[in-house]
Amino acid sequence: MSFRTQRRHTTALLSLFATIFAGCLIGCAPYQLGNAALFPQNIRTVHVPIIRNATFREDLGVRLTEALTKEIELRTPYKVTADPLADTVLRCEVIDETKRVLTENDADYVRALDAAIQVRASWSDRQGRLLMKNSIVPTDDLTILFSQDERFVPEAGQSIDMATQKALENLANRIVSQMEARW
Repeated sequence: MSFRTQRRHTTALLSLFATIFAGCLIGCAPYQLGNAALFPQNIRTVHVPIIRNATFREDLGVRLTEALTKEIELRTPYKVTADPLADTVLRCEVIDETKRVLTENDADYVRALDAAIQVRASWSDRQGRLLMKNSIVPTDDLTILFSQDERFVPEAGQSIDMATQKALENLANRIVSQMEARW
């Protein structure tokens, strides 16, 4: 066998192995890598209107809107837009905000408190179909209830505002996690 013939056979054999190897890597299913694979692929834009606030703390709706917008832009492949004709709309409402005393000292001074916030959320497309569903406890309700507590200790220099901001950021994280595609 000549050198050229042997070289052609080697090249053909290598290209066959490369094709088989690439086929094994790709597989039969169109797998995707990264966090974009966690979210529905047919959506490009999300409209997040200013969140309604039914509590006496006036700024909670605006602060949660900002936290949600940042979280969506950071974790999802979606673009948040001001256009109400976006592919989807994420509507939320802050329905309750409370502060509970957890511990007191002997003189009845507060040592630790809990700041709690409750939010109702629904995510729908242009046709009004719900995209975010409670898969653990299915109900007929059109919204999902989210609740977040955050502990703070005034003696350590922690304030209710710090605890509330942390609770809002955690709520935004949990709401965006519910936007992930179901398996």
